[in-house]
Amino acid sequence: MKELVSSMKTTAIVEARMTSTRLPGKVLMTAGGKPLLQILLERLSRATHLNTIIVATTVNQADEPIVSLCRELGFPCFRGSEMNVLERVCGAAASMNADIVVEITGDCPLLDHRLIDEAIGTFLARLPATHYVSNSGPEISMPWGFDVQIFAAADLLAINAGNPDEQDREHVSFSFYRPENKEKYNPFFIQYTGELNRPDLRVTLDYRADYELIRAAYEDLAPQNPDFTAIDVIRWLDAHPQLRDAAITCRA
Repeated sequence: MKELVSSMKTTAIVEARMTSTRLPGKVLMTAGGKPLLQILLERLSRATHLNTIIVATTVNQADEPIVSLCRELGFPCFRGSEMNVLERVCGAAASMNADIVVEITGDCPLLDHRLIDEAIGTFLARLPATHYVSNSGPEISMPWGFDVQIFAAADLLAINAGNPDEQDREHVSFSFYRPENKEKYNPFFIQYTGELNRPDLRVTLDYRADYELIRAAYEDLAPQNPDFTAIDVIRWLDAHPQLRDAAITCRA
């Protein structure tokens, strides 16, 4: 089993597109002079349990700037359907010959690589009984914006080949935690304690107020320590209640 695990190729797939209805072009908005997608990719690159990282974007002309940025930074990029995200992520996984997929969205530019490594370790330790590990989901315990979902590429390809419904096509990992699939996939949800146990906080990129918060946090934290942690972000949020609360209120 140890030999099998060590031979598995673990790939982070970052879903990103320019045509968000709530905040168009959000993934290439800047903080500290860098596009937010670049910030996310740099933070992901520090994860020790990832073998490769690929961006999954669409075939739309509007997403050419994402492709250009990936080329400039040296990251592979897969282009697929805008509406069928499941098919797009499967294409990205197949293009990288991935065994394990770490699903990431471009909405989470401040994601902490330590949480990714911990989640991958949990997934590997629970094989073969568990087919899906996440720190988000129905019982989320950490701030929104540090989301990680992990599953076997073969399982995802099988879901895509099995006549997936609209929810599956839009929400890539939905089948893994459908109630009727609990016995099949045995999903496991990581629960945090201590300072990370803050489900009241949000650092996802959906609205203008989110961008202002994320930009300010990055520009405060990165000059002191480019490898700042999720806990650093939480402490910064608590020290800046006006920006924190504005971002929370805009989703109410």
